[in-house]
Amino acid sequence: MSRMGLFGLQAVLAIARRGSFRSAALELNVSTTALSNAVAKLERELGVRLFNRTTRSVSLTDAGRSFVDQVGPALQDIGDAMNIARSHQEVPSGTIRINSFPTAAREAVMPLVLQFLERYPQVHVDIVTEGRLVDIVGEGFDLGVRAADLVPHDMIAVPLQSARRHVVVGTPAYLQAAGVPEVPSALSQHRCICIRLPNGAPYPWQFEKDGKTVKINVGGPLTLDEASLARMAVLSHVGLGYFMEADVREDIEKGRFVEVLGDWALNVPPLCLYYPSRRNPSAAFRALVELAREINSQV
Repeated sequence: MSRMGLFGLQAVLAIARRGSFRSAALELNVSTTALSNAVAKLERELGVRLFNRTTRSVSLTDAGRSFVDQVGPALQDIGDAMNIARSHQEVPSGTIRINSFPTAAREAVMPLVLQFLERYPQVHVDIVTEGRLVDIVGEGFDLGVRAADLVPHDMIAVPLQSARRHVVVGTPAYLQAAGVPEVPSALSQHRCICIRLPNGAPYPWQFEKDGKTVKINVGGPLTLDEASLARMAVLSHVGLGYFMEADVREDIEKGRFVEVLGDWALNVPPLCLYYPSRRNPSAAFRALVELAREINSQV
């Protein structure tokens, strides 16, 4: 173990999880060269090749797959032992990795993390944003963020906020030219910024009123998968956009956007910070979860 070192083992597991040297290097916050050198050194010491490498893909060899299956749990035990030691720290330190989707990161994660770092400047927080749902344990994250109804049942969840709203907005200039829709079905007469889900499927705009839920497949000149890009399009008077209220609240307050169909706005479950049960969490982990609970008690 002393010859191979923990970093080489961590490198192999990260590449196996991510499927690429570049993504694994980003996860471990090292250069691709350093990662490649660590794996090459480990392969020389073991006398076997762990990965099949081409210019386009990386995959485990049979020996590599067997190695990962055996080393993964052992490395988890080592990590648990290190966390036990860290749990006795008086001052939180170390790194916390959080997985979130972009809207949640802007809306709830960053306000929490910025306040946390102000209290505990010795902690490093690594936030990864992506649209897909991930296994936070399998991909090496300490915590994840999802809507309450999407948190796995075997995880512990801490609400980060109260219920959220979807809103439809347009610029005053667009609405003056195109008119104001009074009911969701009137969106068929409007240019709308379409939304694409991470799996490539179109996302219908959803509405609710008096217990009745309506889904509308809108049409328009643009299909996007990122709220900030959709906001740019709406600001340019391209059409109406469908957003989480938090993403456009300032635009509405300053008159850049006007909300329409407000009485049809759909409330959605609150965002939650979630994590697996841990016997001996680090001081930094405990401090972040405690702050999240503290903030939630004030909502």
